[in-house]
Amino acid sequence: MPPLSTETLAPDEGGIARAAALLEGGGLVALPTETVYGLGADARNGLAVARIFEAKGRPRFNPLIVHVASIQAAQRYVEWPEQADVLAGAFWPGPLTLVLPLRADAGLSPLVTAGLDTLAIRVPAHPLARRLLEVFGGPVAAPSANPSGRISPTTAAHVLAGLSGRIDAVLDGGPCPVGVESTIVGLSPRPALLRPGGLPSEAIEAALGEALAAHEDGAAPTAPGQLASHYAPKAGMRLNAEIPREGEAFLGFGPGACDLNLSESGDLTEAAANLFGHLHQLDASGAKAIAVAPIPDRGLGRAINDRLRRAAAPRT
Repeated sequence: MPPLSTETLAPDEGGIARAAALLEGGGLVALPTETVYGLGADARNGLAVARIFEAKGRPRFNPLIVHVASIQAAQRYVEWPEQADVLAGAFWPGPLTLVLPLRADAGLSPLVTAGLDTLAIRVPAHPLARRLLEVFGGPVAAPSANPSGRISPTTAAHVLAGLSGRIDAVLDGGPCPVGVESTIVGLSPRPALLRPGGLPSEAIEAALGEALAAHEDGAAPTAPGQLASHYAPKAGMRLNAEIPREGEAFLGFGPGACDLNLSESGDLTEAAANLFGHLHQLDASGAKAIAVAPIPDRGLGRAINDRLRRAAAPRT
């Protein structure tokens, strides 16, 4: 198809109304969430959802997250066990996605679930995303608004750099405050961490009163973000580097000399918010190789390390 003229929409009622109209017409609209920008389409419209995969170059076997405005809206599309009540009550709206059995009468495009009998669903916390969902009045399928496998976008400029001409519009809500994708938890047959993300798993375990089972790496995707190679810059990456080698740009954490620092004070929340933006900057600088300082593997550090491992994995 010929290139589109991608609109940049203001974060006001006029921009939201235009975004909702585009979604209603089967268009693709990138929208800000508290985690990263998502590439939204009406989850009930198979042609619109197919355009997401086309615009991103995303494999069709990789399921999508559906965003809704409320817990009540989520219950229209998925079966709702007691543990979902606990987690949604504690963490929605927010950076938590639940994978739950799909209702037989959900009415969503089969492309959304990649043929699975479960649906990944969440209620985002970003006020613009929530207002758009309210005005649109339906479920929005929205993976990250970037070419598949590349660095996730945390600003409208990142979206346009990767998808301008392939999507209808981006609703500009400024930088995303969390900066890494949502944590994904499945609840059948027992609670399991399917993807670490913007909500620390320790908080989820405390709410449930039990430990989360782990997803087995290398298994077929049961939720978004499980491909081995993902979130990748153009440059190769080397992790847990104490010092850079010749020709490497150095992404630091904590005090010390580096090209860019995720957090000079060693704050994991700040580091998560900066992660994708800093990788975009290093990509734009023309870095041929990137060395990354060690990141503590606790709290949000688990999500950061998950993204870094996938970014550094052999490219597929």
